Amino acid sequence: MQEEIKALIQNRTWDLVPRPPTANIVGSKWVFKTNLKEDGTIDRYKARLVARGFSQIPGLDFGETFSPVIKHAIIKLIISLAVTLGWIMKQLDVKNAILHGLLKEEVFMEQPLGFINEDLPNHVCKLNRSLYGLKQAPRAWFDRLSQCLLHLGFYCGKADLSIFILRKGQSIVLLLIYVDDIIVTGNDNNIISDLISILSSEFSLKDLGSLHYFLGLEVKYLPNGLFVSQTKYTRDLLEHIKMMECTHTNTPMALKSIITPSDEQHIDPTRYRQLVGSLQYLTFTRPNIVHAVNKACQHFQAPTKADL
Repeated sequence: MQEEIKALIQNRTWDLVPRPPTANIVGSKWVFKTNLKEDGTIDRYKARLVARGFSQIPGLDFGETFSPVIKHAIIKLIISLAVTLGWIMKQLDVKNAILHGLLKEEVFMEQPLGFINEDLPNHVCKLNRSLYGLKQAPRAWFDRLSQCLLHLGFYCGKADLSIFILRKGQSIVLLLIYVDDIIVTGNDNNIISDLISILSSEFSLKDLGSLHYFLGLEVKYLPNGLFVSQTKYTRDLLEHIKMMECTHTNTPMALKSIITPSDEQHIDPTRYRQLVGSLQYLTFTRPNIVHAVNKACQHFQAPTKADL
């Protein structure tokens, strides 16, 4: 928590001002998380201050909120391209990425619990930069990063706004963005190194080295290419739905289903959609379950016990 507050203050995320009598004041809270490595061991403990964005008022506290993220089909395409052409793939992580976004609207927030200024206890935080939890936060960060990249000579991909392309003579560099996770690849290692140095001076950037774990995708390097899997993601999913001890089967769906009257009972559609959505993400590396997942997707509207 001390580290988080220190980063927020150094970044001049807010200024303490007297409480405006007519303004909407957004609440704040602490969120704690344990970050795990791909093998399931603890990486680090994390505390994050977030704004209670659900209390924001449209047109007053925020306007546009949409922020593009890289499509999974593009990720698969770029990985295939890099392997085929022998390009290196670097993985970057932006520390406190959302905090780099600049707000266009006036947003006021309560002082964080445990860190209320003793001399000014009734003052509120006038946010200069975006904060996790604000509805416009991802968009503000993407705008800031894209402006920086465009200034460096990149241009947006036409098929996906989250891929940025830099061409210099015979050199080409591709940069993929998924919020604060970034992949950089290309045929010129010197340009890539210079780019990482420039971005590090502009943002709190961490070079994670070669691509190894990205959005649940585990990448292992082989002499003749890459092996991409989702082992940890699959294990976490099975543990979440308490199916770790289930019997294995050779087919991803039953060849014949026997439905009893009790199976026609309707279930919570939200849980069903979450589960099928998780399976959809698993098809990234498991095309053998695509047909079964597609069949499950056909019952989103009113799923029954049989569908589950």
